[in-house]
Amino acid sequence: MLATPPSFVPLLSGRPAGPLVTFVFRGHELLVREADLGLPDEPACAALGVTSAQILPVGMLGPRYCGTAWVTRDATPAAGYVFIGLRRLFGAIDEEVLAVASRALQIAEWARTHRYCGACGAPMQAVAGERCFACPACGHACYPRIAPAMMTLVKRGDSILLARHTGRASARFTALAGFLEAGESIEDAIHREVFEEVGLNVRDLSYFGSQFWPFPHSLMIAFTAEYAGGELVIDRNEISEARWFGPGDALPEIPPPVSIAAALINAHLPQGR
Repeated sequence: MLATPPSFVPLLSGRPAGPLVTFVFRGHELLVREADLGLPDEPACAALGVTSAQILPVGMLGPRYCGTAWVTRDATPAAGYVFIGLRRLFGAIDEEVLAVASRALQIAEWARTHRYCGACGAPMQAVAGERCFACPACGHACYPRIAPAMMTLVKRGDSILLARHTGRASARFTALAGFLEAGESIEDAIHREVFEEVGLNVRDLSYFGSQFWPFPHSLMIAFTAEYAGGELVIDRNEISEARWFGPGDALPEIPPPVSIAAALINAHLPQGR
């Protein structure tokens, strides 16, 4: 499951001595070597116009200093390098590097989208000692955005409810999920989302775990919930299919192990599987 490596130490400023690892993003695409999916060296970064002053600190992965930078959508990599969507690199590169790259993506996107003040339009400035941009004109401050989202596996006896989301390229079934709205607790969001998406009432919410998720800047907070009533009524704008899976039922394709959804489902498979 995607998680911060034990050897990682976040940094807000400075560049300690040691080898440099640079994550360069074009949108959600990461710059890698075509031959082996390795990260770019300094000449490859320079070819894109990325200077040391533009590299934002991410942290230390063991002895390696990790930084991140972003380039414009029309940026063209040097020969031998290519931009690949970070999702496509799941399972293809080292898991610890992938986890730090996911953190780096969120920092790079925060920097890209906060160059100017959202209140008055003045150029923003980095705040020393904090992961923060502040406006020198009006004082508006912006920290990296984190959007909490609930994930809930609904259980009914020995069965679990799995669904396919509308508009997803994948045919995988997964647990229900949705972002919190202003003024909601996680528990409020679970009851609302489950009822809105599949028409069911739930009870006995039980916390399972959490995971940061960089698409785009989420914190997934996973629960189980017991079925409390209702019939499946699917919101076709959100869900294309939802089914109960019990003992003896063939399990559909579920999310890959990098996602907390896989851990949640695998921990609560129907008895007898």
